[in-house]
Amino acid sequence: MSDFLQELQSRLGSPLLISADISARYQHDWSSEPAGVPIAVARPGSTGEVAAIMQVCSHHGQKVVVQGGLSGLCGGGNPRSDELAISLERLSGIEEIDHASMTMTVKAGTPLQLIQEAAASAGFVFPLDLGARGSCNIGGNISTNAGGNQVLRFGMTRNLVLGLEAVLADGTVISSMNKMLKNNAAYDLKQLFIGSEGTLGIVTRAVLRLYPKAQSRCSALLAVSEFPQVISLLHKLTRDFAGSLSAFEVMWHSYYHFITDNVKGVTSPFGERHPLYVLVELEGGDSERDQALFETSLGAALEQGLAVDAAVAGSQREREGFWKIRDGVAEIGQFIRDTANFDVSVPISSMQSFLAAIESELGSKVPAAKMLVFGHIADSNLHFICYTGKREDIKTMYRIVYDTVGRFHGSVSAEHGIGVQKLNYLHYSRSPAELALMRTLKQAMDPQGLLNNGRVLPPV
Repeated sequence: MSDFLQELQSRLGSPLLISADISARYQHDWSSEPAGVPIAVARPGSTGEVAAIMQVCSHHGQKVVVQGGLSGLCGGGNPRSDELAISLERLSGIEEIDHASMTMTVKAGTPLQLIQEAAASAGFVFPLDLGARGSCNIGGNISTNAGGNQVLRFGMTRNLVLGLEAVLADGTVISSMNKMLKNNAAYDLKQLFIGSEGTLGIVTRAVLRLYPKAQSRCSALLAVSEFPQVISLLHKLTRDFAGSLSAFEVMWHSYYHFITDNVKGVTSPFGERHPLYVLVELEGGDSERDQALFETSLGAALEQGLAVDAAVAGSQREREGFWKIRDGVAEIGQFIRDTANFDVSVPISSMQSFLAAIESELGSKVPAAKMLVFGHIADSNLHFICYTGKREDIKTMYRIVYDTVGRFHGSVSAEHGIGVQKLNYLHYSRSPAELALMRTLKQAMDPQGLLNNGRVLPPV
């Protein structure tokens, strides 16, 4: 064992994982990006232990990769062979639910689903929600500023974090565990760590904002003939529901029919096929009143030609059936290999022309390419999968799509982060001045380039 590992082991309350003890779990995240076996895995159980690890690493100039639930899709958690992996899986637990402040204090390694369930048991809701809820950890959600299904109503993770604690590259602990909605006492330092993907500091604890639990939920799946009607429908429902519209998920026929045709146990409530499908939900405080408003509004949408058919969920089982179609993306891997997966955002007004431009470019340069398209839409987020069945086409498809994102003044990452996968495409969405300021922050806070080096920004 090296001097570095010996010193590190002496500072920790739990043993390091070395060599054969490093299981496959710590060797890759959910992405298909290249990964390796780290020199060791440290599993701290407290902020103090995280600080101790970084003090030793700073002294030895040892680079680290921070791992949470390893559900990331951009390779940010994949270790390199010269890195120490810091897994936060033992730094887990809910410390407090403050009913008066409507806050929850948690450790960074706490699974998102556990937080959701604890909030529900206390009569509240923590509205961050995504398909990986059972695997992802809140520290990773914060570090990537995760989005999910309810951004339309509650915003990104950034909007749900009131305070946090983080460890800097030299082991300094920054504790800003604020519980207040209003706190304008100089710089809001927590924002340095939210969305920076562990490159400026390691999030160890957080104060989360809770909301009153909704007393009603109304769900429906609508069939729509053209994209302009999708936008008109969004505007109508936003007006009619007066801030209670919590989900507006759009699925193009390519994605919808692929899922309903191939994924076992998933069926469409419609007898005919349509160009577009919209999954909408309203959450409110009066079940009878909300259901009446919901059905009246959808009826008017049908009369106005904004939708051509609608299926309203009459039970929780039917609601879950609608969401199985939307969440069926998790099953696509068993049917298609060698895909290029995209999580981008463009102005809503440009979405139709953006997709047309992508199809045109792919058609001329990768004629065999197919697209499966869906997205949250109301928050400008599009997800789609491109594939030809040939691995050699993947790089070309990424280049075509991200170049088009740049031309439409969009973002190469709407909610998944940059990691290593989008490192070379970040310039499509950030100006030279912005990138220079990011490098200045990185240099100031992590001059040795120890924290997640080569993620988000080029390696130091």
